[in-house]
Amino acid sequence: MQERCAEAPSADGGSSARRHNQALVALARQCWTGRQSLEWALARICETSAEVLEVDRVNVWRLHPAHGVLRCIHAYDRRSGEHNCPGYDEALDADSEYGRRLDQVRVIDAADVHRDPGLSTLRAYFGRHQVASLLDAPVRGEGALVGVVCHEQIGHPRAWSEAEQAFAASIGDYVAMVTEIHRRHDAERRLRYLELHDAQTNLPNRDHLLEVAHSALRPAGGSEPAVTAIHLQVDLGDDDRGSALVAVAAALRGGMGEEATLARVRDDAFALVPHRSLREADALALAGRCVELVERAGDGRGGLRAVAGIAFSHDLAAPSADMLLRNAELASHRARSLGRLDRCEVFDAGRHRALVERMHLERALREAHQEGRLHVHYQPLARLADGRILGAEALLRWRDDANQWRPTGEVIDVAEASGLIVPLGRWLLGVACRAAAAWPPSASGPLTLAVNISARQLEQPGLVADVAAALEASGLAPGRLWLELTETALLADAPFAIATLERLRELGVQVALDDFGTGQSSLARLRHLPIDGLKVDRGFVADLPGDPLDMAILAAIATVAAKAGLKVVAEGIERAEQVQAVMDCGIALGQGYHFGRPVPEAELRAIFSRQG
Repeated sequence: MQERCAEAPSADGGSSARRHNQALVALARQCWTGRQSLEWALARICETSAEVLEVDRVNVWRLHPAHGVLRCIHAYDRRSGEHNCPGYDEALDADSEYGRRLDQVRVIDAADVHRDPGLSTLRAYFGRHQVASLLDAPVRGEGALVGVVCHEQIGHPRAWSEAEQAFAASIGDYVAMVTEIHRRHDAERRLRYLELHDAQTNLPNRDHLLEVAHSALRPAGGSEPAVTAIHLQVDLGDDDRGSALVAVAAALRGGMGEEATLARVRDDAFALVPHRSLREADALALAGRCVELVERAGDGRGGLRAVAGIAFSHDLAAPSADMLLRNAELASHRARSLGRLDRCEVFDAGRHRALVERMHLERALREAHQEGRLHVHYQPLARLADGRILGAEALLRWRDDANQWRPTGEVIDVAEASGLIVPLGRWLLGVACRAAAAWPPSASGPLTLAVNISARQLEQPGLVADVAAALEASGLAPGRLWLELTETALLADAPFAIATLERLRELGVQVALDDFGTGQSSLARLRHLPIDGLKVDRGFVADLPGDPLDMAILAAIATVAAKAGLKVVAEGIERAEQVQAVMDCGIALGQGYHFGRPVPEAELRAIFSRQG
């Protein structure tokens, strides 16, 4: 998102909010009746938004997915008071970074359009119309992007307050609703019933439920009761899905009666909006009853299961029926992802924001990788007796667009979840092997390189080939490379993982079990694993030398490892007294801030050179 200009808090924030709400209410009364044409409604929306936000131009664009373009369908110039000046109906490329951002956010706000890299494809348009700042609100219908409302400031940059962003987002919802209302009214003239009902179950469809939810949301204010939506995902099985669907619809219709408006909203999903306000406990009870109705409908049919998601209007930034139903659907997806098909989940706005942030982080990480903006740092591995550096562990580092180093654990988590860890791991292995091949000779023997292998990488059939290719391309001796993996990586598919480790060791590389002691592996199991070493988790070192139990555990690990012929490294050594304590337990190697933080490769080579 474009960096925003600093702005002092508004002294009349309350009056601004009231003015915004009054304008929205007035617009709803004018435009949501459907008695006027769509063109008339868009004109009123554009005029109102331009006046309230005091912006120079307001345009409404419609997305044409088949052609991948956004086409302007209404334009208003506040300075001249004119609508749809000649040439207004131009088109923009929707298959761009701008189009993708629209599909993921509530608003795109840019105080200076020429400084926002995500708007680079629109530079020609900005030049033609002298656009300096913009505040664009996506228009969504049935959960998908259908257009955008563009608020454009001409001539000079302008920062947008949070209140203005919320108002613009509401305008996007209003355009969506106005468009939907007129679409429905046009269809009513052809066949009203089929438009608002599902032919297979004879239930209202999602459009109908949006209308119901919208009507329920209209009077909702700060002191008004919350509106609830419940989304049900049904596992229909493989046999006679049509018959099962009809049975579920009949069971839910009979069980709900006049208590709620029930609709079929997806091929295998239903949603309902209760006709009264519900507390969370009551909503959970109702959702649980719906799940039971689905299960009873499956008696004699091999069993039917369902999950339920619940959302409340008090979690909405602005009244939006579409967002209310989508929040309920997101909660049902979370219930399913937890692995149990008899669960009910309540939408959590904080968790959703975190998910959106994670998506943005994943995209930024992918772009950083593609653009060569990732780094490899190295943390020294030391001999405890004299502190001599014997090698280093390669670690992925990323400096983001704000010039901040992102925590390595966070980067790895995002890469793991997205699958990006596989190409990133391949890249890091190649870079680290090339660096290690050029490290200077050491009097204590060849310097070793440790590289982490994730569970995702271990699952890939090409891992052994990737390691072999990195060794061949770099010229690094296989015996100098240690591959580290956690116990969790072994548990997913133990036979395949063990076979892969054996093939890696046939290349001549060595394998270590990382973070030992935090998973499910026992000391007795070590002799059955094709490994060469252990890295004991930092949790056993943190309280040394004051924790006798941790001392005993480390001593036991060292004893068993020695009998099994395994090297042992203690992680997380930060103080001199910990060095002696770990040595007293029989461990000879260590890693941690006491010996050095992760550093760029040039600094690591300087360390090697100083010790000779």
